[in-house]
Amino acid sequence: MDWLDALQHLRAAGAPGVLATVTEVRGHAPREAGAKMIVAETASWDTVGGGNLEATVVERARVLLATGATVPETLTFALNEHAPVEHGRQCCGGVVSVLLEPQGARPAVAVFGMGHVGHELARVLSRLPLHLHLVDSREGQLDASRLADVTDGTAQVHLHHSPVPENVLAGLPAGAHVLIMSHDHAEDFVLCDAALRRDDLGTVGLIGSRAKWARFRQRLRAEGHAESTVDRITCPIGLPEIPGKAPAVIAISVAARLLQDLAGAPVAVPAGPGRPSETIESVT
Repeated sequence: MDWLDALQHLRAAGAPGVLATVTEVRGHAPREAGAKMIVAETASWDTVGGGNLEATVVERARVLLATGATVPETLTFALNEHAPVEHGRQCCGGVVSVLLEPQGARPAVAVFGMGHVGHELARVLSRLPLHLHLVDSREGQLDASRLADVTDGTAQVHLHHSPVPENVLAGLPAGAHVLIMSHDHAEDFVLCDAALRRDDLGTVGLIGSRAKWARFRQRLRAEGHAESTVDRITCPIGLPEIPGKAPAVIAISVAARLLQDLAGAPVAVPAGPGRPSETIESVT
């Protein structure tokens, strides 16, 4: 496959890569400006010119991948017999600059429940570079016309209608972030139980009041989950400093908190009893 197909392949697989582009050529060189290649952890596609130039590009790209780098960098190569090399000499006589642009793996986010809040949240998240999984046990909630304002965004949207949504949860990729806000508290509980039976998810959030979470916590402990395991679920969700119960307001609050989690930023400490988000319930 060519570099563009390879980039799409990596995105679909949720894998990172580095896009290498020849940005400048002075004199003779094996490839022209604009030539591109993709470098992944164990494979590469297309070429920026072979030889020491390309071997060095691949080597450096994999260092960027290993360190999780996000900032692009430029390498410049003198293609003559006097230039220091590690992978064989290239004597074309020119000078080549190559831009390395890390392409991070797109995070996976799953929203269980496409009611009013879920739809508003999906609308916000669809504008971000994500794998966005939208799940509902009610087929009509995932109708294409209803979600037209979601599926035309930047995110790669995956629709899952299933009368047994916990099966969808079981099939999510490792590291996926899960947000539970179905129309049915019984369904919410089953999803919480299923999420805790996986130890490889990212964050798990449950929409609901403090009273709902107290009941769920007790029932989850009765199902055999340790206290520390139950603590992996965040309830209520969202940022406490954003007040309001309108679906769009809740969605913005939840999306903002998720962005903090994705960035690894510190999360605000919840305020005491009575903060607005403690009384949020799903609106279906």
